[in-house]
Amino acid sequence: MFILTKFADLVTIEPKDFSKKSIEAIEDNINAKYSNKVIQKIGLCICLYDLLWASEGLIGHGTGMVNVNVEFRMVVFRPFKGETMLGKIRSSTPFGIHLRTEFFDDIFVPYQELPAGAEFNVSEQLWVWNLDENERLYYDNHEMVRFQVIDEEWHDQTPAGPTQAEDAALKTPYKLKGSMAADGLGVCLWWDG
Repeated sequence: MFILTKFADLVTIEPKDFSKKSIEAIEDNINAKYSNKVIQKIGLCICLYDLLWASEGLIGHGTGMVNVNVEFRMVVFRPFKGETMLGKIRSSTPFGIHLRTEFFDDIFVPYQELPAGAEFNVSEQLWVWNLDENERLYYDNHEMVRFQVIDEEWHDQTPAGPTQAEDAALKTPYKLKGSMAADGLGVCLWWDG
């Protein structure tokens, strides 16, 4: 679920950071720029892993800022298709179940990816798995579940152009699609108890 990804970039160090050691100023700037950001087709950047190379700094004209070319590796969240993960149920709708992890909220399990016999209970706003006539298992909110990643969605976050409405809803930049249809998947208490 976590991978190391190599990046090359230009880091700008402001004069207020000159009191720090060079490596510390560079690392702080990299983390500020990349941490908790989605890079298209790469994943969600978590934090700097290590600095591989840094050039000598060049002072910009009129600004006093120092520009440094760097190569570094970041810890990136991007689970592979077929990976089994743990998450908590955030909410349920007739279309499926929304999940989250400790740091990632955009996971969706469509109703087609729930086990056969699952149905949406409108009055309680949750999904129920009907095993047989006497046994009903509930997908309660905030329950820990095991799910399998089956797909990912990417949406570019470019600003609205002159022909687009500014109040158009932005789509999440990175979203996972999961399944809980196989044996061992679903609410952990069902299988672990």
